[in-house]
Amino acid sequence: MYSTALQHIRPGDWLTLLCGGIFVAMLTISLWNGDRADKAIIRSGGKIFSVVPLSRDQQIEVRGPLGISIISIRQREARIASDPSPRQYCVRQGWLKQAGEIALCLPNQVSVELTGSKKRYDSLNY
Repeated sequence: MYSTALQHIRPGDWLTLLCGGIFVAMLTISLWNGDRADKAIIRSGGKIFSVVPLSRDQQIEVRGPLGISIISIRQREARIASDPSPRQYCVRQGWLKQAGEIALCLPNQVSVELTGSKKRYDSLNY
C-alpha cells in the first residue's frame, strides 16, 4: 500500500515539496531569530548593578549574597564565567548572543540580560 502511494507522486510533486520545505525553513529562521544585542543589563539583588555596552571586551565582578560572580564580555557576547552557586546552571548556559537572552544565578541573585534595538522572544520562551 505504501509503495503504491509513492508511485503516484511525480517529480513535480517532489519539487513542490522540496521548495515548500525550504521556504518554511527560511521563514522560520528569519522570523524566530532576535537581533544582535547592543548592551548587557547586569542585576544584583533585583536591582540594576550596571548597564554595559557589548562593544568592549571586559570582565565584571558582581557581588551577591554567596560571593562574587564574574561576567565576561567578548566579541559582542556575554556570559557568566564563574559563580559561587552550587549547581552552576548560569555558568553552563554559555554565551548569550541575541537580544532577549538572560542568564540567571538565582542562589547568588545575579543576572545578565542582553538588550538590543528590538527583541522578538526572550530566553524564557524557548
